This record gives sequence, structure tokens and C-alpha cells, in this order.
Amino acid sequence: MNYPYPSHRTRVKICGLTRVEDALAAVRLGADALGLVFYPKSPRVVSIEVARSIIERVPPFVTIVGLFVNENKGTIADILSTLRIDLLQFHGDEAEADCQGFGRPFIKAIRMRSDVDLPATMARYPGASGFLVDAFEADAMGGTGRAFDWGRLTPLLAQQLIVAGGLRPDNVAEALTALRPYALDVSSGVEAQKGIKDEAKMAAFLSEVHDFDYRLQHDRTL
Repeated sequence: MNYPYPSHRTRVKICGLTRVEDALAAVRLGADALGLVFYPKSPRVVSIEVARSIIERVPPFVTIVGLFVNENKGTIADILSTLRIDLLQFHGDEAEADCQGFGRPFIKAIRMRSDVDLPATMARYPGASGFLVDAFEADAMGGTGRAFDWGRLTPLLAQQLIVAGGLRPDNVAEALTALRPYALDVSSGVEAQKGIKDEAKMAAFLSEVHDFDYRLQHDRTL
């Protein structure tokens, strides 16, 4: 991937939505994308019925992202035949071939193990529309609220990435200052409890992002 750095706006995805009211609040507050989790072991997993109820209320120009973890192709195809999913996110150990063939663009999540070679891993997915970097936890596939060492990313590399893992309203400005990524993905950092979003936290998070982008555009010292 080779995204141009968006000098005035950082994209934001709110992930792990399980309620219509949370999705509508995220959209109203300025989220660019909403993530629906179809991983049965996740505490934020949604059923087809719940996913449909959310998607039907989401207005145009907001991207619906379906998150899968090592799921078989038949199950993914069945979900896509039933729901409007705009973008696929593969968050497991999928190979390039596992991510292709669905008629949708996809992003590949890379869990930042201590030994991961990020550029080499990215090169294994030439068909990806983007890459999301997240913290590595042996017993969870994301949404843990833990951050990885942001020092492992150069700002130039981060500009091509969606950064996730441990982001919250109180540290997102620090992440933006250090990395200036293409986009951010937040889940547990804006929750009241797992799967239930906190509107005030979402508002604070997005306000921090929007304030940073404004200052970046107008203050060349950043």
C-alpha cells in the first residue's frame, strides 16, 4: 500500500458495535467506518439479525466493515449474500488467497508480535486495500485494550496504516503526534462494557482526532 498522507483528516473506524443506538451515535459524531464482528469467540460478535438492524439504519458514505477470524469461505459468502458489507477485515492467520474471491475489497490485520517483520508481512498481501496493526495477545484476537510499542512504526510507514490497539480518548493525541497514521481503529477504548459503546467516550475520542487534524493543518510546529 502507498496511501498519501491525509494532511488534514485522519479517518476513524469504531469497531465492535452491537447496538443500533451506538452505531447511530458513532455516525453522528463523525466516524468514517463501523466495524461488525463475525467471530463467534468475540464478546462483541453480532448475529445476522443484529447486524442487519444496524446496517439498515446506517446512512450512505459510511463504510460497513465485516470482521472475520480464520472463517471458512462458505460462511463468509453466506453472510455477504445476506448483508450489505462494504469492506472485509481479516484478523486471523489468513493467507492472501483466503482473503480473495468475495467481490469486496479487504484489509488485513497484522498483530504486532515481537518478531513480526511488518514490511515483509505486508508484502504477502498484494491485493489488500489496507493494513491494520494491532497489539498481539496470545489469548485474544483484538479488542483487548492493550497497545503495542508505537516506536516500532516509523511515521512514514504509519502513514500507510490503520493503527489499533489500546487507543483511548486520553492517549489518541499522543498516538497521532507520534505516528500521524492514515486511520485509527478503536473498540474497547470507547466502551462502557464489552460490546456496549459509551457515547461520551466516542465523542471525546473523535473530538481529539478532529482537534489534532485542525491543529496539524494550521500549526506547522506539530
